[in-house]
Amino acid sequence: MSGKAPDPEPAQEPPAGEAAPAPPAESGPPAAPPPPAAAPEPGGRKAEPPGCPSHLTVETVNNHSVSLTWKAPEQVGSAGLDGYLVESCKDGTAVWVAANDEPCLSTRYTICNLTPGDRLQIRVRAVNEGGMSVPAVLEQPVVIQEILELPKIQMPRHLRQTYIRQVGETVNMLIPFQGKPRPQVSWSRDGQPLDPQRVTVRTSDRDTVFFIRQAARSDSSQYQLSVKLHGLEDSATIDLRVVELPGPPENLKLVDIWGFNVALEWSPPRDSGNAELKGYTVQKSDQKSGQWFTVLECCPRPGCTISDLIIGNSYSFRVFSENVCGRSPTAAVTTQLAHIRKPENVYKPEKYSCRDFSEPPKFTQPLADRSTTLGYNTQLFCCVRAFPKPKIIWLKNQTEIREDPKYIAATNEGVCSLEIRKPSPFDGGIYTCRAVNPLGEASVDCRLDVKVPQ
Repeated sequence: MSGKAPDPEPAQEPPAGEAAPAPPAESGPPAAPPPPAAAPEPGGRKAEPPGCPSHLTVETVNNHSVSLTWKAPEQVGSAGLDGYLVESCKDGTAVWVAANDEPCLSTRYTICNLTPGDRLQIRVRAVNEGGMSVPAVLEQPVVIQEILELPKIQMPRHLRQTYIRQVGETVNMLIPFQGKPRPQVSWSRDGQPLDPQRVTVRTSDRDTVFFIRQAARSDSSQYQLSVKLHGLEDSATIDLRVVELPGPPENLKLVDIWGFNVALEWSPPRDSGNAELKGYTVQKSDQKSGQWFTVLECCPRPGCTISDLIIGNSYSFRVFSENVCGRSPTAAVTTQLAHIRKPENVYKPEKYSCRDFSEPPKFTQPLADRSTTLGYNTQLFCCVRAFPKPKIIWLKNQTEIREDPKYIAATNEGVCSLEIRKPSPFDGGIYTCRAVNPLGEASVDCRLDVKVPQ
């Protein structure tokens, strides 16, 4: 439940030199204390009252008290904020009674010693030297009655995001809720009542069922569920989207043909099936076989290039659009054939002198000293360059590491790695990586420390 601030009435200022008339005395319970007189600021300017508190809500209610929370006003004025005054008024009367004698600084307050069964209007004002703010008022009266269980909607996980169903399928949403005594449950569509010809709602003490026998695209909308109990309310929104197969792409055409390649372009379908397109499927068919073959799936753009076509063949192309329901029932087909002709110009490659790339091993990235923790896998890395491809030998404390399942050595594109699985303190020491080929050898080393956690 949220609080709304009513529009303040314009204050009538007394003529210059005259005192403001005193308000008439009222009988009955003590009213809210009058706003303090505005203290002049340095420079002779009057202090401004604070803004209105926001988000006034009821936190808990029982037979003798009601707890409230709110948020501080965005504007507190040049005089700062002295606190808040909480007032209540029995529903049907116009007498507001102050719940606190002195302004409270907290944005939470409990009104005590209430009479069970009363219906109270409640408001909160912010106070400073400049006066009182416009009050924040609860939208509905609060019934002073103990609530054994607060109203709360237990939204199933699959309904927290957009709920997608296909045209013709059944929509059956069961949503549990809680609340004691039994709360009032209501459904609406975009703020309007549901159409009983399309939607059936069944509500029990613990859940509510939203049912559509055969979904249509017109049922796609946001549906609001509200659970109310004595002025407390919990609400949820379900985004229902009913989808179907999309239409075919439009304006498919051949843009260019060169060598073994063909460029295609098209426009998105006029009807996406009320769902986001996942992409396009492109197929080709040569004139000799007449069979269709898929060349691209889930193409994200309305255009593509098809390569590796056969010289001398003529091809047709077609494109399907695809969404969450599947491919479109029909496809867009090219109106002209793509003829793959043999190119007239023959490329004559230039002759280049052969270069000897042979070189002895050389480490371009050495090993780095590492520290690791007992029981945690660690890896050592270095990079080597050589031709012919060198043989990589790993050593620990000048002893070659052979086929030991504790160590996993790998070399990929000159990057050498050694993985040490679950090292113990005995695995610490000097590790060496040696690269050997017919032209020479090179080596790098590092220190590995294995720390025992305290």
